[in-house]
Amino acid sequence: MFAPSVFAARRARLQQAGLSGLLLFVGNVDSPMNYHDNTLPFVQDSSFRYFFGLNEPGLAGVIDADSGEATLFGNDPDVSDIVWTGPLPSLSERAAKAAVGRSRPYAELARLLAEARAAGRPVRYLAPYRGETLIEMGRLLDVHPAEVKAGFCPALTRAVVALREIKGEEEIAEMENALGVTHAMHIAAMQNAKPGVLEYQVVGIMEGIMRRHDWHLAYPSIFSKRGEVLHNHGHGNVLQQGDLVLNDTGCASGGGYASDITRTFPVGGKFSTRQRELYDIVLEMQEAAIAAIKPGVKYQDIHKLSAAVMVERMAELGFFRGDADAIVESGAYAIAFPHGLGHQIGMDVHDMEALGEDLVGYGDGAERSPLFGLGYLRLGKPLKAGMVVTVEPGVYFIPALIEAWEKEERHSAFINYAKFREYADFGGIRIEDNVLVTADGSRVLGEPIPKTVEEIEAVMAV
Repeated sequence: MFAPSVFAARRARLQQAGLSGLLLFVGNVDSPMNYHDNTLPFVQDSSFRYFFGLNEPGLAGVIDADSGEATLFGNDPDVSDIVWTGPLPSLSERAAKAAVGRSRPYAELARLLAEARAAGRPVRYLAPYRGETLIEMGRLLDVHPAEVKAGFCPALTRAVVALREIKGEEEIAEMENALGVTHAMHIAAMQNAKPGVLEYQVVGIMEGIMRRHDWHLAYPSIFSKRGEVLHNHGHGNVLQQGDLVLNDTGCASGGGYASDITRTFPVGGKFSTRQRELYDIVLEMQEAAIAAIKPGVKYQDIHKLSAAVMVERMAELGFFRGDADAIVESGAYAIAFPHGLGHQIGMDVHDMEALGEDLVGYGDGAERSPLFGLGYLRLGKPLKAGMVVTVEPGVYFIPALIEAWEKEERHSAFINYAKFREYADFGGIRIEDNVLVTADGSRVLGEPIPKTVEEIEAVMAV
């Protein structure tokens, strides 16, 4: 947890957004795994944690946007709690950790909100994304949950996004802490992905490294020799010599900040000529994108730049024909690169997207494209210094997609379907790093994780 002054400063900046009334932040509660007292690992609502710091269930925070006063709502531990948990700090002691001077029993929250509304003061809140929170906010505000969902405050959302998307030095340090452990996880995966090994055995090794720090995954690991399946969470395949494995794995630090890294490597430690040709294309796509990152540049344009690099290089191998820019603008390139280049990352691996993907990723003259592929880009707006983004281009051969497009003769002037069919069993390649937008460019965060062919083969030879 950061120093109390960090949270006080964040709340003060939020008050400067020009809002009025009460700003309500309801924290998460425990979620049962299969019965009430057997819960899933707790993950706090990231906006509550950003402003109030506390990573425990059953809390809510209110900021008076007019006076700046903050109040933490929760319950003091009683003897029945202590029997199960041991001694716990009081509510006021927990509030002090985030420089919150007022604390009140949770039962008083509904009355405070009712009094504010009766006095004509608005109660502003972010869109809830969990069913438990939606129901609880309906109770607190004495309205149907459907009204809660429709009544979130876009102005508050924009103000929170403006604050959270610019990372402070303490946040960058926390993200690099996460990346340090993620580095070890990826090296271990490369060195243990040997012929005859099951995918889940490698995943278990990675998760063991993370759990030794008492940390958790930032998202379910994507580790598979079926790399063409973009979010493949199954780990049941036996690795064979020459398989190409895609490993998209990141952890969340003790302070709640995520890492999100992807590497692709060959089982047995040596890329084939065919694998290396395409791998080097994806690496060039990523390097071109990172080089283009700077404040003021639309991330949507960087996505298109990366796609154009892919088209030009794959055209040399016979996959595409025609003008690269025309192929990108038509959307034909998405047969091999059907997802977005990246997204913001911070406390959430897809940072703040629970607040509304378009509210977070678009605006400022950027609109989401209707095209297949580009339409999946989560971040399109101009970049700002202090943002942290993922840069994760890829090349994939998805048999069902190739077959469907060829049957429709979609983009047949641009796509050599016969060449794509030759690679139907290839799988997929993705390379991903977490990149800070600086005042005049960018910086890849964390200790470099091997990603050139030579670096990967050297690590796997150990």
